[in-house]
Amino acid sequence: MALDDILAQVPIDDIAAKLGVSPDVAKTAVEQGGAVLLGGLAKNASTPEGSSAIEDALKRHEGTAGAAKVDDIDQADGGKIVSHILGDDKEKVTQKLTESKDTAGIDFGKLLPILAPIVMGLIANANKGKSPSSGSAEAPSGGGGIGDVIGGLLGGGHSSSGSSGGGGIGDILGGLLGGGNSSSGGGGIGDILGGLLGGGKK
Repeated sequence: MALDDILAQVPIDDIAAKLGVSPDVAKTAVEQGGAVLLGGLAKNASTPEGSSAIEDALKRHEGTAGAAKVDDIDQADGGKIVSHILGDDKEKVTQKLTESKDTAGIDFGKLLPILAPIVMGLIANANKGKSPSSGSAEAPSGGGGIGDVIGGLLGGGHSSSGSSGGGGIGDILGGLLGGGNSSSGGGGIGDILGGLLGGGKK
């Protein structure tokens, strides 16, 4: 569901034209990039400081809708968002995504800053609908709040249709993480994302 939301708000054909790839490749890249950004946000939201920084950033993106063209997106802002989400891993993650055979020809260094403002707008709007603005500052346990919203977008248990077509983004992250098909030893991006997501694979 969340993945469809992201795809619906992203100008896939324009991204394909800008990056010189087919719309199918662009769509796959958007799915992977969106999953990585959400995964990084989920990791950041697991700490009180990270969660509060995300909430501050989200306030600036409330009401943001999708874009009809790449040029409508504030990519400078997107670049800052990507740096905040991925931190020191930004270069490694971007490089691993760019090396993926599934998205040959995509430069994720250019794509992620296009996606980031759209992903933040989606989360901001979902969060706004969820919590009345009553003092988000005081979610004392750091529990719930923004982490729940991101968890829901990642395919969290409360997609009522349960079994039907399991959680899009979760599946993609699982594919990137668990790369059963990457026979070449260390699952590259899986290891990096594993680190971002708390390294269940250790």
